[in-house]
This record gives sequence, structure tokens and C-alpha cells, in this order.
Amino acid sequence: MKPTLFILGLLAFSSCKQSPKETESLETKIDRIHSEAITIDTHNDINTANFTDSINYTQRLDTQVNLPKMNEGGLDVSWLIVYTGQGELTEAGYKNAKTNALDKFSAIHKLTEEIAPEKIGLATTSEEVRSLINSGKKVAMIGVENAYPIGMDMENFETYYNLGARYISLSHNGHSQFSDSNTGEKDNVWLHNGLSDFGKEAVAEMNRLGMMIDISHPSKEAMIQMISLSKAPIIASHSSARALCDHSRNLDDEQLLLLKENGGVVQTVAFSSYLNTEKYLARNEYAKEIYHSIAKEMGVEWHERSQFSSLSDSERASFMEVYPKIVSLGKETLANDPNAPEAVSVLDFVNHIDYLVNLIGIDHVGISSDFDGGGGIAGWSDASETKNVTAALVNRGYSQEQINKLWGENLLRVLDEVQAVSLKLKS
Repeated sequence: MKPTLFILGLLAFSSCKQSPKETESLETKIDRIHSEAITIDTHNDINTANFTDSINYTQRLDTQVNLPKMNEGGLDVSWLIVYTGQGELTEAGYKNAKTNALDKFSAIHKLTEEIAPEKIGLATTSEEVRSLINSGKKVAMIGVENAYPIGMDMENFETYYNLGARYISLSHNGHSQFSDSNTGEKDNVWLHNGLSDFGKEAVAEMNRLGMMIDISHPSKEAMIQMISLSKAPIIASHSSARALCDHSRNLDDEQLLLLKENGGVVQTVAFSSYLNTEKYLARNEYAKEIYHSIAKEMGVEWHERSQFSSLSDSERASFMEVYPKIVSLGKETLANDPNAPEAVSVLDFVNHIDYLVNLIGIDHVGISSDFDGGGGIAGWSDASETKNVTAALVNRGYSQEQINKLWGENLLRVLDEVQAVSLKLKS
């Protein structure tokens, strides 16, 4: 055979051969894509009772997030949340809130520095995230839900930054000293008509520090003002599309387009009532009776999440100790009840991701759960089921590169840009 013909024959033979990726099964493809992505969940609440020497995240607790469940589901990074409910705007209120926040910071540091430093590390930059994952560890990052504990001392932003916080929401359910909350839509009563003067100072200070600004709970007007003032991209740490579910915690198209223009990212949240109101209400009414029954058997009173703010700190802490167990048992009962209304599922979740990607582009959408804070849906009820989200995305036709962006690269890109702005401002 002539050399030219031989070479052509080899080329023809090789072109007919399929690459391993082309011949892999769907299950293998999902496993590969999931393992190659850096999976980041930007909002997981914590209870400090689960950060002790005897009870902690090295154990497979009833919590939706812990190390065994992260390992089972292939969740790499959990943003652990320093959450404080909104209280009175008084010195006494600020003092109590500060104590609560510092206790949660301490709990997270204890997990990563004393309880399980060989299994999970605290990251404050994208480089640290990648380094910890490459070393075989899980990653904790810290977000602050509600700046209320900062009080009236602007220097506390830097204190929280030094403790590892890399995003802060200026309000939660109720108007803070910094910002109006989305909850003002209910009665159209506002405290600042957006941001207070102190809140505007806070935006500048967070830019200077390299702290991401979270707009998931502040009012729309406050969000618009943050966008206009911030020199860095912002995030919505756990919100979905208002066009698909008309809830004040979601972002409407105007807000989403502003977020895109700003270069930020919206972390779509797996929270039933923010994804499909009708399905949520039908199932929730059915579930209430089950939760009430289980709580009664345990000798405690059941409280809806909307009632948490009315509880005292001690009442809330006591209830949160049994809340995960009640929810776990309730969900198990619901799953085995053929008469239960259909649950909000991963498919509803990905519908929101589709909408957001179509509106503002793949570079501005991410993923969150709000686990242990009311989040969780059928198919992604805890961290052990994280791969189901990847499976749903693969089935919708998203590529490896796109899934990488959704799961973590978009969020890390924003963090990098926020920190770059900080360096520029400091120089």
C-alpha cells in the first residue's frame, strides 16, 4: 500500500472511532460532569447546638447539611450563614444581635479549626476554595444574613470581614438600620424608602473591604440604590424569578436586568414557596397537620417559619433543636402518602434556572438551597441529593461548561471581581 493511502486509511479509521465521552451512559455522564464541577451552595443556615464536641457536622445529623451528606451528594462548598432575626433598633437590640452573630462565627471557626480541620476548611477567596478542594477537603464559607448585629458601628463590617464573612445582606424580614426589607410590600410601610444614609455608607465600606453585597432580602428600591452606588458586582444569595413565582423574595425582570448590567449573579433558590406558589400552598396545608401531629407527639408546639420572628431567642433556639427532626419525619410521612398533593421539585427549580439564563445569560445565574432555613424540594431535600440537580440540568441540555458556571464558577468570578475592586480602592 502506498504511504499516502495508508495514512488516509488510518485517518478514516480514527474518524469512525467514538471518544469515551460519546459512548458513555447518561448516568456516567452525569457522574463525570458533577464530579468535575465545583459545586457551591450559597445559603445554608446553622444552629450552634450542632457545633459542639459531642454533636457536630462530622456526624450524619438530621440537619440538611453536614459532612456525611455533603460527601454523599458531592457538594463541595457550603456557605454557612450567620443569621440574626430583625429586632428593635435600639442599643439593647444591637447588643443581643451581636452576641448571636458572634456565637455563630465562633461555631463555624470551631468546626473548621478544632472539630474537623482535616475534613473541611474555611475559605475567603476563590484560590482558597480551589486549593481546599484539590486537597480533598470540603469548604466552608461565611455569609451574614442581616446586618442588624453590626449596630451603628461601621467598623464592625471590618470585624466581620476579618472573621471570614464574604457577603452580607443589609436587611432580613423587617427593616434594619441600613435598609428596607422586601417585607414592606405587605403593608407598604417603609422606614428609609430604600437605603438609609448609614446603608449608603455601608455599600461603600463593603466595596472597600471586598465584601459581596447580598440583595436577596432588601426591598426593590434598596436594591436599585445598591446597584447605583456599588463599584463592584452584587449577588442575590438565595432568590428566584418573580415572573414565574410572584413572591417578594424573588427578583422581577427589571431587577434581573440591572443585576446583569452590574455583572452580578442571582443564586436560584430551592425554596418551595419561591418556586411554585400553588403547588407549595396545596402541599403545605396538607403537611401542616402532619407536622403539628409529630410535634405534639414530641411534646413541643409547632411553629411555622413565618412565626419565628415572634419567638424569643431562647424559644427559637429550643424549637430549632427539634425542628429538623420534625421536618425529617414529616417529609418521610408525606413521601409515603399517596394522597399528598404533588411536591415542588427539582424540575420546578430548573424551570427558574432556564428562565433566568434565557433572560440574563448563563454568566449571571447560580444555585442555592436555603437548607436548614426552610429550603429543600423534592429531589433536592438535603445535601446528599445534590447530584440530582446536575442530572436535571444535563437532561435539559446544559453542557459541562454551562453547569460549571451555574454550580460555582459564576459566584467565584463575582467574588474575584469584588476583591479586585477592593484592591483598587485601597491603592
